Formats: sequence, structure tokens, C-alpha cells
Amino acid sequence: MKSEEIKALFERFEQVSSEYEGIECWSARELQILLGYSKWENFSKVIDKAKEACKNAGKK
Repeated sequence: MKSEEIKALFERFEQVSSEYEGIECWSARELQILLGYSKWENFSKVIDKAKEACKNAGKK
């Protein structure tokens, strides 16, 4: 990936960020679109896999 593409993607991530009680966060629904998932069901599966990977790595 070229550095220009990385910068553009980073800017898009920053544009969809929100602040909740002083903490920067992102909506999964907005990230779904940003990451190219057209269906929530497909993105939800990826989220579940990430949760399991974190659990297996000893993170909560």
C-alpha cells in the first residue's frame, strides 16, 4: 500500500471517529462501510473472530 493511500485511509478513519465521555471511539457500522463490507453479517463475523483472537491472547 502506498503512503498516499495510507494517509487517505487514516484521514477517513479520523473523520468518522467520535468522542464519548472523553474517549475517542468509532461506530462499528461506520467502520463496516469504511472497510468495504457491504453486509453487516459479514463484518459482524470478523468482529467476533477479532474478539476471540484477543481472548486467546489474554486480552479482554
